[in-house]
Amino acid sequence: MIVASAKSVTEIKQLIDRHQKVLFVGCGTCVTVCLAGGEREVGIAGYGVRMARKLAKQPVEIEQNTIERQCDNEFIKDLAPAVERNQAAVSFGCAAGVQALAERFPGKPVYPALDTQFMGILEEQATWTEKCIGCGECMLAEFGGVCPVTRCAKHMLNGPCGGSTSERCEVSADKPCAWQSFARRSESVYAY
Repeated sequence: MIVASAKSVTEIKQLIDRHQKVLFVGCGTCVTVCLAGGEREVGIAGYGVRMARKLAKQPVEIEQNTIERQCDNEFIKDLAPAVERNQAAVSFGCAAGVQALAERFPGKPVYPALDTQFMGILEEQATWTEKCIGCGECMLAEFGGVCPVTRCAKHMLNGPCGGSTSERCEVSADKPCAWQSFARRSESVYAY
């Protein structure tokens, strides 16, 4: 799951400052699940930006649309009429979605409404844990399904640092040591 967080209304307002007609585009997958860029969030941000611009005596028309996936041209192509009607688009998708919209509509400015954080999993309600940085050289098979690049605070690839305990990370005591997690998993799952 790609995890992102919303930019502030002030940031979005500044991004579209020179435009009077703007399309806000939500994404119905990852960023909807992490409550950053779905239809609801697009509506809230649209309302906030309209109000902020109205108070600044710079009214703006905002059209809102949420598609299934911004990273898929099959869904993006349906936005063509809406993009044509507006001066710019604001993507409530991850960075891949922003780039996909910009490539599909090269004649229109496309601005990001979100800050893409990482790929992670939902641990409990509203708590996401980073599990992957998309380094392009996946080593999960070698490390028993535990990524040392992402889960070790020091990104150690050759074993635990000298400061970790049998359970906790030296840098962040609230995190389990990635290498200890790997060792426990290796003993229980990969033992021959």
